[in-house]
Amino acid sequence: MTDRLENLTARFLQAAKAAGAEAADAMARDGVSTSIGVRAGKLEEVERSEGVEIGLRVIIDQRQACVSTSDLRDEAMAEMAKRAVDMARVAPEDPYVGLALADQIGMGVDLAQLDMADDQPAPTAEDLQADALAAEAAAMAVDGVSQVQGAGASYGATQIYLAATNGFGGGYARSHRQTYCTAIAGSGTGMERDSDGDMRLHQSDLRSPEEIGRTAGERAVARLNPVQPKTGRYPVLFDERISSGLIGHLLGAVNGAAIARGASFLRDKLGQQVLPEGLSVIEDPHRARVTGSRPFDAEGLPTRRRAIVEDGVLTGWTLDLATARKLGMASTGNAARGLTAPPSPTNWNISLTEGAQSREDLIAQMGTGLIVTSLIGSTINPNTGDYSRGFSGLWVENGQVSHPVSEGTIAGNLIEMLARIIPANDARKHLSHVVPSILIEDMSIAGQ
Repeated sequence: MTDRLENLTARFLQAAKAAGAEAADAMARDGVSTSIGVRAGKLEEVERSEGVEIGLRVIIDQRQACVSTSDLRDEAMAEMAKRAVDMARVAPEDPYVGLALADQIGMGVDLAQLDMADDQPAPTAEDLQADALAAEAAAMAVDGVSQVQGAGASYGATQIYLAATNGFGGGYARSHRQTYCTAIAGSGTGMERDSDGDMRLHQSDLRSPEEIGRTAGERAVARLNPVQPKTGRYPVLFDERISSGLIGHLLGAVNGAAIARGASFLRDKLGQQVLPEGLSVIEDPHRARVTGSRPFDAEGLPTRRRAIVEDGVLTGWTLDLATARKLGMASTGNAARGLTAPPSPTNWNISLTEGAQSREDLIAQMGTGLIVTSLIGSTINPNTGDYSRGFSGLWVENGQVSHPVSEGTIAGNLIEMLARIIPANDARKHLSHVVPSILIEDMSIAGQ
């Protein structure tokens, strides 16, 4: 971590104290990113950005305010600190606002264990363009693909440093490398679109652009000539590409902010069965080379591995300091923040227990049913869990994929849906949310 960011946060905290802040924390971010887009074999867009930004949160009499700046001169930072103090003095009082205590702060893991920053040379713009063109060419080579809507590649590297008047100071570096492609099959009103992409922290882990382009093309072709599904009740398989959304609804419902507002369909389920026995949802912010990993949260608390659901039973909420105080609990080390806003609770890396059966095994046992590969729109009641979404996907007859479908709606209730999920064993282990394909054996489908 550069001394530069540590020095910047120290200067901003000093300015905040001088302006009259009782407590403060500052976060500095130094980043560089390059992205390339191509279309029809030609360069379509090039974007590059780099710079340093810093955000400050000040607390006075249980009131808080946040400011940010990219002007790093001492006089500019002093002016911003004064402005933050003035804003805090007129902000609404919040009895739950406050920094962590000195004995709460620290690192949850050694940075080297997380391996979040690639030590290989950054790719050039020409390298990124070559990958984008290769992905596009691979998609166009798929029989049935008529055009590529876009293909691109990007690279970024960021350093972050957080410091606070409670004595915390720490930072880490992170890199990322991405390739993506969106292909279109068919023509006229019969065109269908689908995509593929990959994002890794280390360039050596990235899938080849040829594989990404080919997969995008094959997915688009597989969606040609869809029909409306039959109305009725059928088993529904949520493909691994979108199944994490189901677990995402569970995570949203156990978020401390939702619980504190009473706006959660799981608010009365703590200590109760919410998933089938044998299934757990584990949060692990200490996985190497994964985007959701971090050694500490945005309030300087050490991160840790924990079970959100264990053997089907909901064990706890996701909390930052403020929501923990509201609920009379302890923070779970899940605070996240940007440069211009106070912390709020969020989740890090998540994994759902995989099943013993493959995706193909689950399809075979469906008989007649639906594989959802894309979801459209959302009508979800956070208080009751009522669920209704448009979809496109593949229809299954006699345990085999028959034809593509679209313009249908699936509906159910998340409490009942989550209690009956059957996971496959096809989760991608490198993702931040490791969730396999999920079968729900009985859902309402509205179509023709």
